[in-house]
Amino acid sequence: MKLVFKNIEKDGSGSIALIPEESEDMWHAYNLIAEGDSVTASTVRKVQIESSTGSSSSNRVRTTLTISVETIDFDTQACVLRLKGRNIVENQYVKMGAYHTLDLELNRKFTLCKPLWDSVALERVEMACDPAASADVAAVVMQEGLAHVCLITPSMTLVRSKIDVTIPRKRKGFVQQHEKGLNKFYDAVMQGILRHIDFSIVKCVILASPGFVKDQFFDYMIQQAIKTDNKLLIENKSKFLLVKASSGFKHSLKEVLQEPSVLNKISDTKAASEVKLLESFYTMLQLEPAKAFYGKKHIERANEAMAIETLMISDKLFRCQDIQKRKEYVSIVDSSRENGSDVRIFSSMHVSGEQLDQLTGIAAILRFPMPELEESDGEDSDAESD
Repeated sequence: MKLVFKNIEKDGSGSIALIPEESEDMWHAYNLIAEGDSVTASTVRKVQIESSTGSSSSNRVRTTLTISVETIDFDTQACVLRLKGRNIVENQYVKMGAYHTLDLELNRKFTLCKPLWDSVALERVEMACDPAASADVAAVVMQEGLAHVCLITPSMTLVRSKIDVTIPRKRKGFVQQHEKGLNKFYDAVMQGILRHIDFSIVKCVILASPGFVKDQFFDYMIQQAIKTDNKLLIENKSKFLLVKASSGFKHSLKEVLQEPSVLNKISDTKAASEVKLLESFYTMLQLEPAKAFYGKKHIERANEAMAIETLMISDKLFRCQDIQKRKEYVSIVDSSRENGSDVRIFSSMHVSGEQLDQLTGIAAILRFPMPELEESDGEDSDAESD
């Protein structure tokens, strides 16, 4: 994401102009834009033109519109962000108050104006404009007949391609059919890798599967690369990392990213640190439950006692339509930071973020045990039953 200008007043209101340069930037924009904000962007509008003779024709014209955002729709597969709202600035083609849908496009500037730029929104802008943040890890989770080619970026896991090929069963006298099916499947996965993985950016490609599927595929791919003189695959052979997974489904990525060999290879990426952190939270929950809590009520009380060492919060909570609720979560983040806590905002587009969302979206590891929080659980439920 490219920052064009930043104009924020002392009261926190103001506008920021940005140019999304890659698909991930659309995810950042989706997290930045909230209902009630105004967005200015270039768009195409169909206009009816009436000639002097009375005949009318319609033309498509490009114009710049400013809308007050009412609905936000994000298509994760196509990485397209659609904003619907009423026009709030005089325009020769669009009446004031008329509805219009803006499609935010790559490499096209948009200006976002907010009544209040809170710390979470400003941090998101800073993160989006960090040039070091890019999809430098790819993963292929596979089993016989099924594979998912994924890109793991600092903010999300993108499934770039799903390959589903029916492979005939290995039966006596029909072994050839089985092998033919396997080769067809391996070839489709290889094409998926070549089409969706940019080896100039990606530092590591994880191949994960149950059994020997990954090994057989890797051998097949390298043999094919030598046969067809595919220099791209031969030169990047060392970037492939073979790891065991329980299945070829996307959710297997969670266990794959916990593998020590994978963590070493991708230790500098945000995805790996989130997985590691969540893992240590679960361990703490089992071994010292009085030092690991989740849920807004518990976290607020632990924060009041300055007990939070690491706060984990899902970006999904900041997208809630209830502005008051968002303010509450922003204030938890701000006061935790003031108390010296390490605050990590998880992406709900990552497997780790999805897991955190199942735990109410907010969790914390404490500096010291607070057994009274566990006891308050019982008291709360007693009070409710009364």
